[in-house]
Amino acid sequence: MALEDAKGQIDLAFTRDDLKGCAFENTFGGAMSFLRRKYTKDLKGVDLCVTGIPFDQAVTNRPGTRFGPRAIREASTLQPYDPPYGWGFDPLSEFAIADYGDLAFDYANVVGTPAAIQAHIAGILEADVGTVTLGGDHFITLPILKAYAAKYGQLSVIQFDAHSDLWADDDMDRVDHGTFMYKAVKLGLVDPKRSVQIGIRTDCDDYCGMEYIDARTVHEKGTAWTVSRAREIVGDNSTYVTFDIDALDPAFAPGTGTPVWGGLASWQAAAILRDLAGINMVGGDIVEVSPPYDPSGITAIAGAHVAFELSCLALWNKR
Repeated sequence: MALEDAKGQIDLAFTRDDLKGCAFENTFGGAMSFLRRKYTKDLKGVDLCVTGIPFDQAVTNRPGTRFGPRAIREASTLQPYDPPYGWGFDPLSEFAIADYGDLAFDYANVVGTPAAIQAHIAGILEADVGTVTLGGDHFITLPILKAYAAKYGQLSVIQFDAHSDLWADDDMDRVDHGTFMYKAVKLGLVDPKRSVQIGIRTDCDDYCGMEYIDARTVHEKGTAWTVSRAREIVGDNSTYVTFDIDALDPAFAPGTGTPVWGGLASWQAAAILRDLAGINMVGGDIVEVSPPYDPSGITAIAGAHVAFELSCLALWNKR
């Protein structure tokens, strides 16, 4: 650590002049931006935008993911001192990453929220800047995919999850985190044959043409096989990576609405994300971190690591 920097840095979320560079601000002090990046709505010169969507009114079980973006930002203050391990480059120093803040929306106007989310992401994409979004429940991914598909066409998706979220629901106005992928496929936003789900360990009657690699298969065949198969499926298509924190076993991420045992270990998720480097990733998100069920903060820490890994993955091809 640069001791002199540590003595002088405070509130880098507002005081830093340069969007690039590691940060040495005390972990326990200062304003909580993601990885101590600068809060800004000015996307000129920005390579990647991190934004939060604190929406959790689509959950089926335990609520609380509205507090996820805040908790992930706080947990991320453990990480901005050094380049991320295992990537071989320093995205904080080589690229301009900005914290765009959270979506502003009327919490009582649930039916109007999907359009607000889509417009929020579309506004960032119009500046030719990709996003890593901090959720929020998994419903938020559907309007995000609408914004991305409008820009890139039909997408491939790599979905880390305990659940397929492919429950049949043809009411496209219904807000439910368990049906977002079904609707994304039916609306033509996602090409199911070029998409894959990783970590699944709950039943699904119809995968709508999507291939899934359940958690047991990851455990038995290994991360290298999983990555190879995922790469084969998505190819060079524009790919969105969505990571539901319940893809991890509850031992590693208890703070979530619908925990399911038998999930991925943290090291498996890290290995898969790192070895996916080079895919044509255009955006991603980390969702379903629920701080009320996370008394030790372990889930938020895992979420912050996932968000950093997604940022590395998004920037890999821009080196």
